[in-house]
Amino acid sequence: MRRVVFNQKGGVGKSTITCNLAAIGAAEGAKTLVIDLDVQGNSTQYLLGGKVADPDATIANFFKDTLSINPFAKAQGSGLDALILETPFENLYVLPSHAELEPLQSRLEGRHKIYKLREALDALSGYDRIYIDTPPVLNFYSRSALIAAERCLIPFDCDAFSREALYTLMEALAEVKADHNPQLDIEGVVVNQFQSRARLPQQLVDELAAEGHPMLNSRISPSVKVRESHSMAKPLIYSEPGHKVTDEFRALHKELHP
Repeated sequence: MRRVVFNQKGGVGKSTITCNLAAIGAAEGAKTLVIDLDVQGNSTQYLLGGKVADPDATIANFFKDTLSINPFAKAQGSGLDALILETPFENLYVLPSHAELEPLQSRLEGRHKIYKLREALDALSGYDRIYIDTPPVLNFYSRSALIAAERCLIPFDCDAFSREALYTLMEALAEVKADHNPQLDIEGVVVNQFQSRARLPQQLVDELAAEGHPMLNSRISPSVKVRESHSMAKPLIYSEPGHKVTDEFRALHKELHP
């Protein structure tokens, strides 16, 4: 199963949701890979405790190699295997990001390499679940992820700006699905930073559901423990296993994997 976590709006919790869902699955015994396609490298830092300095040891190297004609590529496996790193957490692996992704982007677009990630993941074996973290923009890397994935999870925070961005996002996803990946399942919208005692967030969620948007039942509350888990480089199931927000992530994971 390949799931992309995507929203064109920044600050909605993509990396937090990606890494915490992946960590829960790994803790339950599923061999899980996180692919970090965001040049900021937040998922990389969250799972490894720091960024990877050498671009040749990251996914930037994979994309750089796609720009070179290599008649022996099929004999070398997916091209991703050697770049995948173990995290400190059992069953959890990461394919790290690097800032070099940014200058590569225009060359990759110009050479029409948009399907290369899907081809590489088709050739990659041994993982029960793959989560792809994306940049907060519909660019070459997020399109590559949407083309490569089977499911799309949309993080959403409750404000009017996020609502307008969601409408634009749904149109963009429908276009990718129609033109490039008809198997892509828009799995649902996960509401992050949800304040259950406030009236407006619940009203907004209810209105979006009434409009037909696939709102998931699980909600993630705001908590300082999330930021603390970032600084500790430990997903919540390891840093705060008994906390309310950890239980909310467990509920979300169960909703996605009943």
